[in-house]
Amino acid sequence: MSTITTKNADDSKYHCAACGDSDDGGGSLKACSACNLVKYCNRSCQVAHRPAHKKLCKKGLAKHRWCAACGDSNDGGGSLKACTGCNLVKYCNRTCQAAHWPAHKKTCKERVAELFDKKLFKQPPPNEDCPICCLRLPIDLGQSMYQSCCGKNLCLGCVHTHSVAAADTERFECVFCQTEAISSDEEQIERVKKRVEANDARAMVRLGSYHRLGIRGLRQDNAKALELYHKAAKLGNNMAHFKLGAYYQNGDIVEKDTRKAIYHRQLGAMAGNVDARYDLGCDEDNAGNMDRAFKHWMISANGGHDLSMKWVQEGYKRDFVTKDDYAKTIRAHGNSIDEMKSDDRDRAAPWVA
Repeated sequence: MSTITTKNADDSKYHCAACGDSDDGGGSLKACSACNLVKYCNRSCQVAHRPAHKKLCKKGLAKHRWCAACGDSNDGGGSLKACTGCNLVKYCNRTCQAAHWPAHKKTCKERVAELFDKKLFKQPPPNEDCPICCLRLPIDLGQSMYQSCCGKNLCLGCVHTHSVAAADTERFECVFCQTEAISSDEEQIERVKKRVEANDARAMVRLGSYHRLGIRGLRQDNAKALELYHKAAKLGNNMAHFKLGAYYQNGDIVEKDTRKAIYHRQLGAMAGNVDARYDLGCDEDNAGNMDRAFKHWMISANGGHDLSMKWVQEGYKRDFVTKDDYAKTIRAHGNSIDEMKSDDRDRAAPWVA
């Protein structure tokens, strides 16, 4: 049996790269849709030949110098344009791309999904540090405080310690910038609006919540709240994405749209929001995609999310999570919890409650 491994082999046009059968130019063979270097009788032959072809396929893709539709070469001149979806193949022009789309569509979509999953299931960076104690901020929003004067997020441990230790004339000043505390709702709104004008995404989320709830002297305005959330989301704020995901999922202040809900949850999760990640796990669980569900829960558990950790424990008991992954997740979860703990934060807990 002959095996064809290069596009320039004399009979590569008419022979299957796996079994060597010929179609005598009849057109029954189908080219590898990724590299277009070899052809196969059927899917079984392609799968069987994959181990031998894999390296060549990747090498060919990296040095594509011919159009995937018509086969014309640019000899490295750079006139061919790569498919912007998968970047696996190149084309002379839009006409060639459109002509090749029926053959390329499945491979392209699979590659796009593969690339997206690679980003989606990557462990995101942890929360930023408190600028005062330089310890990682808690994932529980109730354990940190946004300062509308300077736009900083401070842990309540530092805020509480300052309020206890400072002199009476200073105890209500901002711990970070020493700005005097607000004395009215109007002053708070004015400060937050100034932060919004400075493109502070957290201020946008804060002001959006004021409009959403109708507090701080503002009337309830869901449209304005959504506008501010969307603006913050465009700036990459993971809390804005999380809120939008919840609103689109529930359909309470905006028309229900599951696709948009998942979209915002995914962006929020990739930006580090553990609650959005947990919700994605629940979505996959409801859809019966247990492998994907536990991947999400392991990532959010790694970030210190307790409920996700409980689900990972359950997954281990039910053989959805391997012993090795379970051990790694327990360690990462514990490390995250330790990074967010301090004596000052423990002392502030009763004060918050």
